[in-house]
Amino acid sequence: WRARTRIDGAFRRDPANRAAFLELLQAPRGVTRALRRMNQWSVLGRYLPAFRRIVGRMQHDLFHVYTVDQHILMVVRNLRRFSMAEHAHEYPFCSQLAVGFERVWLLYVAALFHDIAKGRGGDHSTLGKQDARRFCREHGLSDEDRDLVEFLVEHHLTMSSVAQKQDLSDPEVISAFARRVGTERRLTALYLLTVADIRGTSPKVWNAWKGKLLEDLFRATKRVLGGETASADARFDARRAESVRLLNLHGLSPDAYAAFWKQLDLGYFLRNDAQDIAWQTRVLHRHPDTETPLVRTRLAPIGEGFQVAVYLPDQPDLFARICGYFDSKNLSVLDARIHTTRHGRALDSFLVVDPNHASQYRDILSLVEVELADRLAQRRPLESPVRGRASRRSRYFPIAPKVDLRPDERGNRYLLSVVAGDRTGLLYGIARTLARHGINLQAARIMTLGERAEDVFLIDGPALANARHQIQLESELLDAMQG
Repeated sequence: WRARTRIDGAFRRDPANRAAFLELLQAPRGVTRALRRMNQWSVLGRYLPAFRRIVGRMQHDLFHVYTVDQHILMVVRNLRRFSMAEHAHEYPFCSQLAVGFERVWLLYVAALFHDIAKGRGGDHSTLGKQDARRFCREHGLSDEDRDLVEFLVEHHLTMSSVAQKQDLSDPEVISAFARRVGTERRLTALYLLTVADIRGTSPKVWNAWKGKLLEDLFRATKRVLGGETASADARFDARRAESVRLLNLHGLSPDAYAAFWKQLDLGYFLRNDAQDIAWQTRVLHRHPDTETPLVRTRLAPIGEGFQVAVYLPDQPDLFARICGYFDSKNLSVLDARIHTTRHGRALDSFLVVDPNHASQYRDILSLVEVELADRLAQRRPLESPVRGRASRRSRYFPIAPKVDLRPDERGNRYLLSVVAGDRTGLLYGIARTLARHGINLQAARIMTLGERAEDVFLIDGPALANARHQIQLESELLDAMQG
């Protein structure tokens, strides 16, 4: 305990001590345990002065449940487990990548510095990059390794943001991310760090859906970096061919669903993966011209929850009606994909979960199909949303609602980003406001981080061309999000 006081500037500059610290990070076993003990006895903070500043620092954001130093060491621990055979069953794809990654200990260095500048003011990613650069230079890392560590620290939030807030069906989104990453080695490192980082935030934040989004972005970007074209036509051909193959396995020939597919355009095949296309085709292809609402459900293929497909003549306020139903059942929407066929039918799909884990999903699928179809057929006026009570934590650490409206990558649609404290009725209130302004919704990503909701909507509509109308919309959305 007293020996820690000997760790001063001279100790930190000693080449032997610097080499010993790098050897610790490269040890085959016991890295996480050693770092935690060093932190417990204040040795780690003495050796890394920047780390000492964040020891015990709380993160008042309603989704980090650990102090900054605990979170950092949890991220290191998660990265270590990717490389250990006894934990390969937890995240097989991450383990496969980590085992083949040369000098994987560089990821531990990046993890140590990715949040080290929190609480200083300014961009903690940029400030942390400067600390990481100094560490790498003092410890004799090569230019290549230093560049990788700096990149990871600076961009440790980028992959999560793109995967969860942008339209991954848009080739330009993938191309732009590929240009930012630059190399496959950087992509692999960033993917592993991102998964470890999210999992080290809180046991409630990570879920299989987020894992799928990140893996989809990784695979799509890897193809672009490998020279494969990101054109919409190429993706359409591949997606359509895979869907046909899956339908053949279920005994459906192309003639059986030709009339249904005739009404589906390029956008539908780009926004849905082959498994979803095949499932929706199987359950809807017999009714391409239906005038009554059809609702079909199935358990989510990955993770918890269930999928809902809704097919009926389009309605201006359809998304709000569907959200209102889920809200009345205390169900939360994680993802929504909105599509209108060539002949005016809405083909919308939702990934839905019970945030309170009170439902046995298999037992409620048939009920959802009947009740939701009946509600959509009646077309009653939209009800006022129920304003749910904020949790005790969010009352102590309130989140000021935020709205950001800006053009998307192509400039012909808009990305609407909203941030608010999560509560019952929030999504329905937003949906009602959009319907009232005649806004067309094309896709929605619903991201809940603990008790913080960060939702992104891809929208369009004539009203958005008017700056004054945009301001009015933003104002009404802020009112709708007030708890």
